[in-house]
Amino acid sequence: MMGFKNILVLLIAALSILSGISCTQIKLGPPTRMLSEQEVVDALVGSSIQATRNSNSARMIETARALLKEGKKFTLISVEDLPDDWMVVAAAGGVGGGGAWEYVRERTGQQNLPTIRNTRLQSAQLLSRYLDKKFDAVIRNEAGQAMLSAFQSAIELGVPVVDACLAGRAKPELNLQVSFIHGISGTPAAMVTRWGDEIIIGKAVDDYRLEDLARAVAVASGGGCSIARNPMTGREVKQGVIRGGVSEAILLGRTVREAKEQGEDPIAALVKVIKGYKLFHGIVTRSDERGERGFSWVDVELKGINEHEGHTYKVFVKNENIIAWLDDQPDVMPPDLIYNLDPKTGDAIRSASLGGYPLGTEVVIVGRAASPIWRTPKGIELFGPRHFGYNLDYVPIEELQTKK
Repeated sequence: MMGFKNILVLLIAALSILSGISCTQIKLGPPTRMLSEQEVVDALVGSSIQATRNSNSARMIETARALLKEGKKFTLISVEDLPDDWMVVAAAGGVGGGGAWEYVRERTGQQNLPTIRNTRLQSAQLLSRYLDKKFDAVIRNEAGQAMLSAFQSAIELGVPVVDACLAGRAKPELNLQVSFIHGISGTPAAMVTRWGDEIIIGKAVDDYRLEDLARAVAVASGGGCSIARNPMTGREVKQGVIRGGVSEAILLGRTVREAKEQGEDPIAALVKVIKGYKLFHGIVTRSDERGERGFSWVDVELKGINEHEGHTYKVFVKNENIIAWLDDQPDVMPPDLIYNLDPKTGDAIRSASLGGYPLGTEVVIVGRAASPIWRTPKGIELFGPRHFGYNLDYVPIEELQTKK
């Protein structure tokens, strides 16, 4: 049996060996932080607000709480702490297909063609195999449901979510993201349909063409498919994203929650935090929806109530709220943001259809300035009124509001 002195000698020797190891030889990962359950809930409500369209935060929260109950971690890393050589991917959702090819659904139904689960993860894995690189983090490509999808992908891949966003809002087209403004390509990209078809777009001429190609696949796939895209290094992320997108979502969700808890007006609290504008309070009297060319198009009209009684408000929707008019005069122009909110909760309104406004719904319209990058000449060319077919010069929301 080894005596106490011998054990002590071995222990001292081991400590001597360890003390000789240079600190530079011990590689520690970059700092990350784990979100609390309340932060996760606030982030999902805030992301619904950021989305500039209807959303269903309650359903996302239910899914997130189930993941937390399973012991899953919602981990965040700041852009500043992201290593330059890390590989980051936008694997947070899919491409919609409004006006889908109905006969595809009918035929596949008649064939009893089996569908697969979790095409979101499969698209990320497909892109990883194509690049022969492991992804180190996931980035949110837009607001809304993509917040939950980003964390789901990150949990499945065992990586953190970057505290940033490619758009700072939800947007109808893949090309509408600030990485495109900075010259960072959205390709290579990988798509997986509900039936397991795998499509790689190795190179697109630009992100406009990526949008065309991906949308065509979505429409031909019965109304949507998953896509993983924008593989970027940490260095590229630092120059081609809107920073703090997740942190802002947490802030917005916390703001409306605390206002309600204190018996205060959540809309007023939100407007103050975002330095925005309460533009209209009304009832939805018209919501003409159609699916076409892969998008949900909606023409909305509201009749004013309370302080806006006697006035009308119109919103043009292409998946998201794009441009609005007060009494037929432009009130908000893209790329500035239009939130359609529940006046009692401050959360985004709910609808069964993407971009929809249920008739008879009481809605508060809130506007705010877009991120500065969207207000540059390139940003306005990409996301301004003319991109959506309106022969209007962009006027910032703050100038439009001073003219009232």
